[in-house]
Amino acid sequence: MMSIQMDINEIIGLLPHRYPFLLIDRVLSMEPDKSIVALKNVTINEPFFPGHYPHFPVMPGVLIIEAMAQAAALLSFKSMGAGASEKSVYYFAGIDGARFRQPVGPGDQLIIKATLLGSKRGLFKFSATAEVDGKVAAEAELMCTVKPVSPAAPAAS
Repeated sequence: MMSIQMDINEIIGLLPHRYPFLLIDRVLSMEPDKSIVALKNVTINEPFFPGHYPHFPVMPGVLIIEAMAQAAALLSFKSMGAGASEKSVYYFAGIDGARFRQPVGPGDQLIIKATLLGSKRGLFKFSATAEVDGKVAAEAELMCTVKPVSPAAPAAS
């Protein structure tokens, strides 16, 4: 099967995330229903660095996990042949075995790999890693699901 690549415009067309929460810059390769390799360029201009930590900037682990989930979401959407919509939200259903092996900082290129382990009744399970210079910075198994959004209740007057 042919490997799919995506630029930021295609990513924005599938993911609902926007600045400062869009954490995928490019998809280097993807095989729908199987795996994805995505890229996040980490720069000193990230909005979290002034507070985490000013004396030694480190990308928060939860945002590395979020980047892995966004890569997994891209794989799911492309596999389903659909993107995000205003009628549904892609949620975390679980995170197992999360481990952080090394800090990620400004100037690093985060290479995110996610492999679909299986899907059942709208629940997707992935094995994911985030690497810097070929070394694993973080890893986890992620469970994600797509749920419909309920209509907003009318504002009280």
